[in-house]
Amino acid sequence: MRLHDLRHGAATLALAAGADLRVVQGLLGHAIIVLTADTYTSVLPQQDHDSARATARLVLKAGRKTARKVNNARTGT
Repeated sequence: MRLHDLRHGAATLALAAGADLRVVQGLLGHAIIVLTADTYTSVLPQQDHDSARATARLVLKAGRKTARKVNNARTGT
C-alpha cells in the first residue's frame, strides 16, 4: 500500500462520515473543490442515495404542511 492510497482512504472515510466536501478539500490541500468532488464523490454512491432520500422527505413534508394549510383555509379552521 502506498502513502497516497492512505490519503484516498482517509478522504473517502471522512466523506462517508459526513464531512463537508469543503472540509475534505482543505484537508487534502486541493486548490479547487472540483478536483475533490470529481475524485471522491463517485466512490460513495450510497451517500448520493441517502441524500436523495433525505431531500425527498423534506419535499414531501413541506407538501403535506402546505396541503394542511390549504385544507384549513378552505374549511375556515
